[in-house]
Amino acid sequence: MPSETARDFLSLGRSRITRRQLLRTAGASGMLVLGAPAVSVAEGFQNQQQAPPVKPGQEPTTEAQAAQQFQRGTGVFINRPLTQVSKQADALLDDLEGRACDFFYNEASPKTGLVRDRTPAAGRSLSRVASIAATGFGLSAMCIAAKRNYLPKLQCEQRVEKTLAFLLEDCPHEHGFLYHFIDIESGQRMFGSELSSIDTALLLCGVLLCRQYFAGNTRIEALATTFYRRIDWDWMLNGGTTLSMGWLPDQGFLKHRWDIYAELMTMYLLAIGSPTHPITADTWNVLQRPLVQFGGIDYISGLAPLFIHQYAHAWCDYRDQRDLHTNYFTNSIAATRVHQLWCLTLGAKFSWIDQDLWGITASDSRDGYRVWGGPPAMGPLDGTVVPSACAGSLPFLPAECSHVLLNIRQKYGDKVWTRYGFVDAFNPKANWFAPDILGINQGISVLMAENLRSGFVWEYFMKNRELAHAMREVQFHPDPDANTQVL
Repeated sequence: MPSETARDFLSLGRSRITRRQLLRTAGASGMLVLGAPAVSVAEGFQNQQQAPPVKPGQEPTTEAQAAQQFQRGTGVFINRPLTQVSKQADALLDDLEGRACDFFYNEASPKTGLVRDRTPAAGRSLSRVASIAATGFGLSAMCIAAKRNYLPKLQCEQRVEKTLAFLLEDCPHEHGFLYHFIDIESGQRMFGSELSSIDTALLLCGVLLCRQYFAGNTRIEALATTFYRRIDWDWMLNGGTTLSMGWLPDQGFLKHRWDIYAELMTMYLLAIGSPTHPITADTWNVLQRPLVQFGGIDYISGLAPLFIHQYAHAWCDYRDQRDLHTNYFTNSIAATRVHQLWCLTLGAKFSWIDQDLWGITASDSRDGYRVWGGPPAMGPLDGTVVPSACAGSLPFLPAECSHVLLNIRQKYGDKVWTRYGFVDAFNPKANWFAPDILGINQGISVLMAENLRSGFVWEYFMKNRELAHAMREVQFHPDPDANTQVL
């Protein structure tokens, strides 16, 4: 039954795995196995660049050769103003946000506030599988819903207060960390899932956004602060220099760590800024930041789908500033541009993918959940398009990403557009449209749409004093080259 597929995702012996399983199995060392020989991040991109050049009049036969055709002489891409989208596209984003907020209100338990991991795009869901990451996005969506009047503010505030009270007082935890998948009514661990550091961090982001937006509610503020103070980040280090990916009651800490650039950036800032159990600022510089290239563009990235360049920016505002390594907002612009160019190279194999229709990130497929994307190509690519790839990248390439979303809506109509917004994924040639809505993909879409339109999530989240302290500790400072940097 579609609403119960999370049970299958947690079986390592199956071909369908979650993005978290991929990282747990392959580690954060850049090694990846998806039905092909494993390669490191450096090797993967190096191999991609070693193809012989295309001769005049010759058609490209490899991904690398196709990419060469998109190289620019100057290699300069300038970030567009956040307001540069058409009125028609802005109306679509407004509708998208309203429907996504309906998802996070309707598909959460009225008793606990926990949000379902997924739900059918049509019909009633009976699934009891909640995701703490989806719940973090859901708490954030309640702030957006109240701000935009998608739902009555008091109704959103009451849901937030109830959720925070359950998370703090009734939901099982270890040292403040919660299990990845839990029962929507009891909060009990499901499927033997791990105590997850990254998913707890995504949940905490939503908690802290609510603390700032509903600042007049002293109980919400107290619950949110206590929830944060309870998390023992030093324990999750397990004696190492980087955070463990998680912990299992019967096995202890997972052997793999969050040690390479990914969606982990805000998690580390939260850990460094903790008022009770902080880790040292040195961990920030221990993280690996591989420099890779595609189409003449250099940027930092792990070997992972596009979402890693989105999640780190959903709450934390990195615009106009940099640390000792880079400007992360500009870096995600580069990553999104590269992904766009890479998708265009796929058009030779999948004719429907072009400048009007592109975007692939971890999503459902005709054969289950897939951790796929590129470059370099990962997963059994079959031409499936994922709307959240563009929706989650809206602040990075506003005009291009909003254009794709508008095209999807206009071209495929009700096949892709549901009561909760876009379906999770679709394959035009196969006439396949995902039957489910996934909480995390819906979450990144609504937050980044709002950040594009108003910067609201960034504005309120950055009011958290712990974040400001952590960013000072790791030496963030104004970037004089912001928005005009050569990529």
